[in-house]
Amino acid sequence: MVFDAAGDLYGTTSSDGAGAGTVFELTPQANGKWTQKILDQFQNLADAAFPWGGLIFDAAGNLYGTTLQGGSGVCSLGCGTVFELTPNSRGGWTEIVLHNFGSGTDGIHPYDGLVFDASGNLYGTTSGGGASGGGTVFEITP
Repeated sequence: MVFDAAGDLYGTTSSDGAGAGTVFELTPQANGKWTQKILDQFQNLADAAFPWGGLIFDAAGNLYGTTLQGGSGVCSLGCGTVFELTPNSRGGWTEIVLHNFGSGTDGIHPYDGLVFDASGNLYGTTSGGGASGGGTVFEITP
Protein backbone atom coordinates (compact mmCIF):
# COMPACT_ATOMS: atom_id res chain seq x y z
CA MET A 1 0.00 0.00 0.00
CA VAL A 2 1.08 3.57 -0.62
CA PHE A 3 -0.10 7.00 0.58
CA ASP A 4 -0.41 10.07 -1.62
CA ALA A 5 0.42 13.62 -0.49
CA ALA A 6 -3.21 14.19 0.63
CA GLY A 7 -3.14 11.18 2.96
CA ASP A 8 -5.20 8.88 0.76
CA LEU A 9 -4.17 5.22 0.84
CA TYR A 10 -3.90 3.10 -2.32
CA GLY A 11 -3.72 -0.68 -2.51
CA THR A 12 -4.76 -3.83 -4.33
CA THR A 13 -6.88 -6.90 -3.74
CA SER A 14 -5.84 -10.09 -5.47
CA SER A 15 -9.46 -11.20 -5.86
CA ASP A 16 -12.77 -9.50 -5.30
CA GLY A 17 -15.44 -12.16 -5.75
CA ALA A 18 -16.60 -10.67 -9.04
CA GLY A 19 -13.38 -10.42 -10.98
CA ALA A 20 -9.64 -10.84 -10.88
CA GLY A 21 -8.74 -8.18 -8.33
CA THR A 22 -8.92 -4.44 -7.86
CA VAL A 23 -6.91 -1.29 -7.29
CA PHE A 24 -8.56 0.88 -4.64
CA GLU A 25 -8.22 4.22 -2.88
CA LEU A 26 -9.16 4.85 0.77
CA THR A 27 -9.81 8.47 1.74
CA PRO A 28 -9.86 9.43 5.44
CA GLN A 29 -12.99 11.21 6.68
CA ALA A 30 -13.32 13.72 9.55
CA ASN A 31 -15.24 11.15 11.62
CA GLY A 32 -12.26 8.75 11.60
CA LYS A 33 -13.76 6.42 9.00
CA TRP A 34 -12.48 5.83 5.48
CA THR A 35 -14.27 6.05 2.14
CA GLN A 36 -13.35 3.42 -0.46
CA LYS A 37 -13.24 4.01 -4.21
CA ILE A 38 -12.41 1.29 -6.76
CA LEU A 39 -9.98 2.74 -9.31
CA ASP A 40 -9.64 -0.33 -11.52
CA GLN A 41 -11.23 -3.76 -11.54
CA PHE A 42 -9.40 -6.51 -13.40
CA GLN A 43 -12.03 -8.52 -15.24
CA ASN A 44 -10.35 -10.47 -17.95
CA LEU A 45 -7.25 -12.59 -18.19
CA ALA A 46 -6.35 -11.21 -21.61
CA ASP A 47 -5.79 -7.83 -19.91
CA ALA A 48 -4.26 -8.30 -16.45
CA ALA A 49 -5.34 -10.30 -13.41
CA PHE A 50 -4.62 -10.86 -9.73
CA PRO A 51 -2.43 -7.97 -8.53
CA TRP A 52 -0.19 -9.16 -5.66
CA GLY A 53 2.55 -6.61 -5.27
CA GLY A 54 2.30 -3.12 -3.88
CA LEU A 55 1.75 0.06 -5.84
CA ILE A 56 4.05 3.01 -6.44
CA PHE A 57 3.48 6.57 -7.68
CA ASP A 58 5.55 8.49 -10.17
CA ALA A 59 6.07 12.26 -9.89
CA ALA A 60 3.04 12.91 -12.14
CA GLY A 61 0.65 10.96 -9.88
CA ASN A 62 0.38 7.80 -11.99
CA LEU A 63 0.21 4.45 -10.18
CA TYR A 64 2.24 1.37 -11.18
CA GLY A 65 1.94 -2.26 -10.17
CA THR A 66 2.18 -5.89 -11.24
CA THR A 67 -0.29 -8.71 -11.70
CA LEU A 68 0.50 -12.34 -11.03
CA GLN A 69 -1.45 -13.55 -14.06
CA GLY A 70 -3.25 -12.20 -17.07
CA GLY A 71 -1.80 -10.85 -20.24
CA SER A 72 -0.47 -13.23 -22.84
CA GLY A 73 2.20 -15.84 -23.06
CA VAL A 74 3.03 -19.45 -22.47
CA CYS A 75 1.10 -19.72 -19.17
CA SER A 76 -2.46 -21.04 -19.27
CA LEU A 77 -3.89 -18.03 -17.38
CA GLY A 78 -1.35 -15.50 -18.64
CA CYS A 79 2.10 -14.98 -17.18
CA GLY A 80 1.51 -11.60 -15.53
CA THR A 81 1.85 -7.94 -16.36
CA VAL A 82 3.26 -4.57 -15.36
CA PHE A 83 0.51 -1.93 -15.46
CA GLU A 84 0.11 1.82 -15.14
CA LEU A 85 -3.01 3.67 -13.94
CA THR A 86 -3.28 7.29 -15.07
CA PRO A 87 -5.87 9.75 -13.74
CA ASN A 88 -8.22 10.82 -16.54
CA SER A 89 -10.32 13.95 -17.10
CA ARG A 90 -13.55 12.18 -16.04
CA GLY A 91 -12.31 11.63 -12.47
CA GLY A 92 -11.48 7.99 -13.12
CA TRP A 93 -8.32 6.13 -13.97
CA THR A 94 -7.10 4.64 -17.26
CA GLU A 95 -5.21 1.34 -17.20
CA ILE A 96 -2.33 0.69 -19.58
CA VAL A 97 -0.45 -2.61 -19.66
CA LEU A 98 3.24 -1.71 -20.03
CA HIS A 99 4.54 -5.26 -20.30
CA ASN A 100 3.10 -8.75 -20.74
CA PHE A 101 5.33 -11.49 -19.38
CA GLY A 102 5.04 -14.54 -21.51
CA SER A 103 8.00 -15.66 -23.51
CA GLY A 104 9.38 -17.49 -20.50
CA THR A 105 12.79 -15.89 -20.96
CA ASP A 106 11.61 -12.52 -19.61
CA GLY A 107 10.14 -14.18 -16.51
CA ILE A 108 6.70 -15.23 -15.40
CA HIS A 109 4.42 -14.36 -12.47
CA PRO A 110 5.71 -11.18 -10.83
CA TYR A 111 4.68 -11.37 -7.15
CA ASP A 112 6.23 -8.22 -5.76
CA GLY A 113 5.93 -4.52 -6.37
CA LEU A 114 8.14 -2.21 -8.37
CA VAL A 115 10.79 0.44 -7.72
CA PHE A 116 11.87 3.45 -9.77
CA ASP A 117 15.41 4.63 -10.39
CA ALA A 118 16.38 8.30 -10.86
CA SER A 119 15.85 8.01 -14.65
CA GLY A 120 12.27 6.73 -14.35
CA ASN A 121 13.05 3.09 -15.14
CA LEU A 122 10.96 0.50 -13.31
CA TYR A 123 12.51 -2.61 -11.73
CA GLY A 124 10.94 -5.74 -10.32
CA THR A 125 11.25 -9.51 -10.01
CA THR A 126 9.39 -12.56 -11.24
CA SER A 127 8.95 -15.84 -9.41
CA GLY A 128 9.62 -18.06 -12.41
CA GLY A 129 10.88 -18.15 -15.96
CA GLY A 130 14.19 -16.78 -17.14
CA ALA A 131 17.18 -18.79 -18.30
CA SER A 132 17.19 -21.14 -15.29
CA GLY A 133 13.43 -21.14 -14.65
CA GLY A 134 13.95 -19.64 -11.19
CA GLY A 135 12.81 -16.11 -12.01
CA THR A 136 14.21 -12.84 -13.25
CA VAL A 137 15.03 -9.28 -12.29
CA PHE A 138 13.53 -7.03 -14.96
CA GLU A 139 13.74 -3.41 -16.07
CA ILE A 140 11.01 -1.48 -17.89
CA THR A 141 12.19 1.75 -19.52
CA PRO A 142 9.91 4.70 -20.37
